[in-house]
Amino acid sequence: MNILSLFKPVTTFVLDVDGVLTDGTLQLLPGGEMSRKMNIKDGYAMQLAVKKGYRVVIISGGKSESVVSRLQGLGIKNIYVGVLDKKEKLQDYVFEHDLRWDEILYMGDDIPDYAPMQLVGLATCPADAAPEIKSISRYVSPLGGGQGCVRDIMEKVLKLNGHWLLDEGIASK
Repeated sequence: MNILSLFKPVTTFVLDVDGVLTDGTLQLLPGGEMSRKMNIKDGYAMQLAVKKGYRVVIISGGKSESVVSRLQGLGIKNIYVGVLDKKEKLQDYVFEHDLRWDEILYMGDDIPDYAPMQLVGLATCPADAAPEIKSISRYVSPLGGGQGCVRDIMEKVLKLNGHWLLDEGIASK
């Protein structure tokens, strides 16, 4: 089977934050604030996917107002942070929106993503994911977390469905 055939039916992207949208490192700032960095190309792909009608769902164990603010600025509405059981949250979301498992792509990088990734049609991970996650992933991006791995998967889906077009009306990052 050609791996790209698994990307075509995707309508919903479910993403972890730390280790997927970021490189998994935290910079500790005075006053206890923690900072993360995100890839601008991932941001472009996410906002384009939203504008083209795809669901982008964030399920993260972490809690960061700046991360939520950034994602909301990209047009993402389904942002769940501080989640203790990602599998349960995913099941609730799928049931609530009457989705099929085969139309869902999940990108995770570590053990908390293991159980929900086993439910979806296309489990994916960044190049630097934990070995356990790589072992259950149908696609391992050649790019690491925070290094454009989200753009990699989204670009495949959007191109296969004719949605990766140059459009000057699409907002910048």
